[in-house]
Amino acid sequence: MLENLLSRFKGAVYPVNPKYDEVELWGRKVKFFKSVLDVQEPVDVAVIATPAPTVPKVLDEAGRKGVAAAIVLSGGFAEAGNAALEEQVVAVARQYGIKVLGPNCIGLFNAFADFDTVFLSSERAGRPPRGPLALISQSGAVTAAIMDWAARRGLGLGIVVSYGNEAGVTVTELVEAVTDDSNVRVVTLYLEGFRYPGEARKLLEVARKVAARKPIIAYKAGRGRTAQRAVKSHVAAMAGSYDMYRGLFSQAGIIEASSVREMFDMAKALAMQPIPRGSRVLVVTDSGGLAIQAVDVLEELGLEIPELPESIARELKRELLPFATVSNPVDLTGSATDEHYKIVLDALLPTAFFDMALVITLVQVPGLTHNLADYITAARRYGKPIAVVNFGGSEFVIKFERALEDNGIPVYPTPERAAKALWALYRYGEVRRKIAIAEAAAA
Repeated sequence: MLENLLSRFKGAVYPVNPKYDEVELWGRKVKFFKSVLDVQEPVDVAVIATPAPTVPKVLDEAGRKGVAAAIVLSGGFAEAGNAALEEQVVAVARQYGIKVLGPNCIGLFNAFADFDTVFLSSERAGRPPRGPLALISQSGAVTAAIMDWAARRGLGLGIVVSYGNEAGVTVTELVEAVTDDSNVRVVTLYLEGFRYPGEARKLLEVARKVAARKPIIAYKAGRGRTAQRAVKSHVAAMAGSYDMYRGLFSQAGIIEASSVREMFDMAKALAMQPIPRGSRVLVVTDSGGLAIQAVDVLEELGLEIPELPESIARELKRELLPFATVSNPVDLTGSATDEHYKIVLDALLPTAFFDMALVITLVQVPGLTHNLADYITAARRYGKPIAVVNFGGSEFVIKFERALEDNGIPVYPTPERAAKALWALYRYGEVRRKIAIAEAAAA
């Protein structure tokens, strides 16, 4: 953690450890202080990583120094049965007005400020690039795993917060804070349980306001009875009835995901694509089998797959291959070319018949080239969401996907995942419309 701060953070860092005076670390001489009270300059944040019994004393010194905020990485508090020790931390924080994140957390990663308190090396847990997504997570280990997963996929996570036992700063305060950051477009939330009475109501009130501006996607872990016991021992939280959380998310306008992976599938689409006006999906494919799978999921999610207008269908029959299926899905078959996709997208996306498009491309077929990525990207000018399905591991496939995502088109390896991403866009559109109606009625 110290190496992360010293090597990347642009602000001043003052290491405190009474065992050392000056040590050569990572090619530089690092001066240590016996106490934060020995630091002459003002200190904004104390990052505390000491044995649990010492934390109240360290926090007291930080309070006497005038430090406004502290990140307590140390574990061994209420989650380990030491509730009284955690209460001491809370009491000291209240005495000095210190905002405490944690304890029992990995703290904060802010890619925009190069501030990183994660105590795992970047070789073991990669750091994601700057991007429009924020993650607020109750679990430190899950946080680190998501960061590493996102880093390996180039998924931009600009702000990541692990809040652990929530003895000070609450999840509701964090949702408000990251929403106010102009760099953040989508908020993702990994939640195991609430800690305090009334916390669900507070999140409901705040999330309703936030959802009018930015989407919130949540994954609730600990849904079953056995998992609820594990939640209590993990972060000293009350898992509660899953039905309560599901109702909370629905009332608050929070989009619920069924897994961490699905949460980020949705977040990627919401960060990249516009909100659709309705639920009607155009499906264009060179694989009839994958299109059938896509249609199954889209309809299960309540999205519409309308037929093509007869006038446009007749025109497409003249321009596409004789054995192409001119319906919805539009099946270009394995003989498809880049131009065939362009013809369909240009003919149908500008019309009022479709609100979004699911484009399925097996770019391994002979007639397709990387020009297809340019054609799909160009279709963004019609202002309608587009998601692409493409999977494979060859260099050709990877370059094709990268070309799309670099230009704001989300790509997914299966029809199911792409369909759920389009559903999230539609769902958020419905949330926004309901909020606008409620605000108009109130006015």
